[in-house]
Amino acid sequence: MNLSELISSLQKAPIVNKGDYHYVIHPITDGIPHITPSLLKEVTIALKEKIMPYTPFDKLVTMEAMGIPLASSLSLEMNIPFTIIRKRSYKLPDEHPVKQKTGYSEATLFINGLQKNDSIVIVDDVLSTGGTLKAVLHTLKQMNVNVKAVFVAVDKGVAANSLSSDTTIPIESLVHISVSEKNVHIDTND
Repeated sequence: MNLSELISSLQKAPIVNKGDYHYVIHPITDGIPHITPSLLKEVTIALKEKIMPYTPFDKLVTMEAMGIPLASSLSLEMNIPFTIIRKRSYKLPDEHPVKQKTGYSEATLFINGLQKNDSIVIVDDVLSTGGTLKAVLHTLKQMNVNVKAVFVAVDKGVAANSLSSDTTIPIESLVHISVSEKNVHIDTND
C-alpha cells in the first residue's frame, strides 16, 4: 500500500494548539489548504484495499463533514451507496439522534437512511478521542445495524486501541500519528 503522499503531506502539515491539544491541520482531516486529486485517490485506494475483505455490505456510512470526500470517492470506486450522519436534524420519522463529545466539542448528530439489519462499513477522516465514534457505534447497536468494520485515514490518538477493547468491531486506520507542539510522528499500519 503506497501512502507516500499522505505521509509527506502529514509531515509538512501545520500544527496549532487548542488549549493543551496539539492539532495538525491537514487536507484529509480539515480540507486545508485543499485536497489534491492525487492525495484523495491514494487514500481512497488504500482504504478500499482494507475494506474489501468486509464485502459485501449495504452501505458506506460517514460522519459530517470531512468524511464526506472519502465516502464519496469510495462510493464511486466501489459502486456502493453511502449515507452521512449529519450535524442537523431533518425530523424524519426514523431519525436517530447521537449525543457526541470529542476532546474539544460537544454536539448532537443525526442518523437518517439506515434501517434495522442494514450491514454497513463506517469510513471517516480521523479518529482522535473516539468520542464521536463511540456514541455513533452505541446508537447503531441500539438500531440493530450491523457495523462490519470502521476505517479511518488517520488515527491521532490511542482511541482505536481503547475502542477496540470496548467492541468486537474492527477499527483500522491507514496511519497512526502522534502530534507534539512542533512535529508529527507517523506510523503506518501495514
